[in-house]
Amino acid sequence: MAKPNVTPLGDRVLVDPVIVDEKSPAGIIIPDTAKTEKPKQGKVVAVGTLEEVTDVKVGDTVLFSDYGFDEIKVNGKEYYIIQSKNLLAVIK
Repeated sequence: MAKPNVTPLGDRVLVDPVIVDEKSPAGIIIPDTAKTEKPKQGKVVAVGTLEEVTDVKVGDTVLFSDYGFDEIKVNGKEYYIIQSKNLLAVIK
């Protein structure tokens, strides 16, 4: 997939959200009501220009706050723009 032609401003990061499985690792089935929640992790596609965003780089998988993002669509694909303060961790 081609990188979208979007550059986040300031301390923001552009993230491609990852949809989590419908079953937990322990085999517990997640109910339908939980499927409507937004994903809480995704892959970094682009990073803003401020020095505050040095903790993440393009390609990292990150965890982020439930409501700390803005949704955008580029060429029919959904992405999130997230301020760096709403990033919780990098998954390695």
